[in-house]
Amino acid sequence: MNDLVTRARHAAETVVDPEIPVLTIADLGVLRDVHMAGDTVEVTITPTYSGCPAMNMIALEIGLALDRAGIPDARVRTILSPAWTTDWLTDTGRRKLTEYGIAPPIPGSSRRALFGEQTVPCPRCRSIDTRQLAEFASTSCKALWQCQACREPFDYFKCH
Repeated sequence: MNDLVTRARHAAETVVDPEIPVLTIADLGVLRDVHMAGDTVEVTITPTYSGCPAMNMIALEIGLALDRAGIPDARVRTILSPAWTTDWLTDTGRRKLTEYGIAPPIPGSSRRALFGEQTVPCPRCRSIDTRQLAEFASTSCKALWQCQACREPFDYFKCH
């Protein structure tokens, strides 16, 4: 049974986020658990926010990845509690976001963001001379910012 869970975890860890395809669901911290529920492999995921439109696609892709790994009768379960937090992003995920041109959330910055004291470094030139242009960007979990040094706009993955 342990080998089956290990195979299932490895398969699920390969699933990428459909909105940010450089990140896996493991990088994002969306993949919460892989275990046996009786005779069935169960994969537990948590959305980045409760209305995330990508979750259905992620669940489908997990099922396909498990099928390819020879685990056809698995179950994907979505849980909302505890709520996902940007603290669950891995260091690898933060690095991948930056390389992709999206500023990753700064650990521990969510309280400062509430009071408008947030500094977001530009993912391209690393300048901290940046400003927020819009609360929402290409997806609702990102805000649109602009670097004043290189003048490039960029997405910022919001803290929550």
